[in-house]
Amino acid sequence: MNQKMKLIASLTSPFARKVRIVAAEKHIEYQLVVDVPWAADTHVPEFNPLGKVPVWVLEDGKTLFDSRVIVEYLDSVSPVGHLLPREPRPRIAVKRWEALADGVADAAALVFVERKRPVELQSQEWIDRHLGKIGAGLQAMSDDLGTQVWCTGEYFNLSDIALGCSLGYLEFRFPEIDWRRSHPNLSEIYDRLMQRQAFKETIPAV
Repeated sequence: MNQKMKLIASLTSPFARKVRIVAAEKHIEYQLVVDVPWAADTHVPEFNPLGKVPVWVLEDGKTLFDSRVIVEYLDSVSPVGHLLPREPRPRIAVKRWEALADGVADAAALVFVERKRPVELQSQEWIDRHLGKIGAGLQAMSDDLGTQVWCTGEYFNLSDIALGCSLGYLEFRFPEIDWRRSHPNLSEIYDRLMQRQAFKETIPAV
């Protein structure tokens, strides 16, 4: 008998949140296994040799890792509300948005980890470089969004989920970055996203 699919994830990871939201939007059932990769007793490396979350464990025990791979798989296996367009150009436009939003979240995560190191070992140059990426990424996302209701136009899709997870992580870990004031259109779309049940149920928590 096949086991139920599992998601190994940290509750604070924006990438794990993206997978959780996609699974919810696609009505895909799974077991959530909370595991923090940097904890001494973590089992993440047993499922992902890179030691990162999220990891999706299939019914046969095989694993998928990297959130972009996982969400593309989830979108392909359920016919409910496709989040990735089938046509090449619209699909690439969504994937571009995902890459940009993920890049901002990744830069933020690197700053967060660096700041957890002893003060005397921290590199301010490293921190400033990645804070610069966050600022540039926010500006690019704001410019690309413009006055559109959703990232790629009139329809909610994966690009909006990726954006929401990135902004949610900034709001959670970096309250000093006032992206709502500097980019009101990002604030508007984030508030719109937070009205969806999948976003409400996955707010990052320590």
